[in-house]
Amino acid sequence: MSHALATYKPILAITMGDPAGIGPEIVIRSLHDQDIISLCEPILVGNSRILERCANVIGLPKLPNRVRIVSVGTEGIDQIEPGRISRESGLAAEAYIREACKMAVAGNIDAIVTAPINKESLRLAGVAHVGHTEMLASYLGASDPLTLFITGNLRIFFLTRHMSLRQAVDYITAERVYAFIHKVHRAMASLGIERPRIGLAALNPHASDGGQFGDEEEKHLMPAASRARRGGINCSDPVGADSIFHMALEGRFDCVISLYHDQGHIAAKTRDFYRTVTATLGMPVLRTSVDHGTALDIAWKGIANPISMKTAIQTAIDLLALKHRTQK
Repeated sequence: MSHALATYKPILAITMGDPAGIGPEIVIRSLHDQDIISLCEPILVGNSRILERCANVIGLPKLPNRVRIVSVGTEGIDQIEPGRISRESGLAAEAYIREACKMAVAGNIDAIVTAPINKESLRLAGVAHVGHTEMLASYLGASDPLTLFITGNLRIFFLTRHMSLRQAVDYITAERVYAFIHKVHRAMASLGIERPRIGLAALNPHASDGGQFGDEEEKHLMPAASRARRGGINCSDPVGADSIFHMALEGRFDCVISLYHDQGHIAAKTRDFYRTVTATLGMPVLRTSVDHGTALDIAWKGIANPISMKTAIQTAIDLLALKHRTQK
């Protein structure tokens, strides 16, 4: 595990996630890790009764005293059953996120680390937003948040995310790709990497192989990359998706732009499913998160793997330390 600056301990609001899922367990297990809590000031945003119930069921001791708990009460909290989708779970999960955002707006925390939520429970609760990113953007007043996947030294940005493949292909234009390259360049600079080497993934097999397998590279991707380079941004021409992520792992790129959801997700999760972390940039505070769901089938059974949660916390610490160093 990498260690951040010994003298810098960021304040992290760690949300419990959906109470009926594995969130309570993986948060409790993560905050028993002395290597993690010695590097930050953790504030657990959730519900103390749920935490106590979960810890008793799976046989875990109470959290260390240095972990501050902000307990948020919501309707029907005591009726929530592990492994069950419900309106009450959705209300609670949304309330924890909203509370963490209030802390961020007040300037009381440096980052938010989120445990998984369930979109169906949110829908039953009448939550207008479909997921974490949408809620955070709304509650933090961020108009254009940016999603980054991190696994080891592989960093992946997504031109499109929750679109069908057909919609994602239609979305690709030279102007949009060029604007996104600029956005990625600024985001990397905000993390302390001033002149990032950006790899642009191709859409078609073999980057269309001179137009044999489509023309998106020639019409849109190459012009966007060329224009970015003329403006001083170090961006590659489109590189086949079967090669570019491996090249980034070898250190040839500081980050990769994935054109659609599964293109980047497959690469990251194949490399390391449990240690792939989502970071959300372009907001008043950094947000990191596990990149798995609520796993209702194993909720509160004492078998949930906390590695992704620990990695999300550690990633927040490391990214904030990098930013802290570059600002000194």
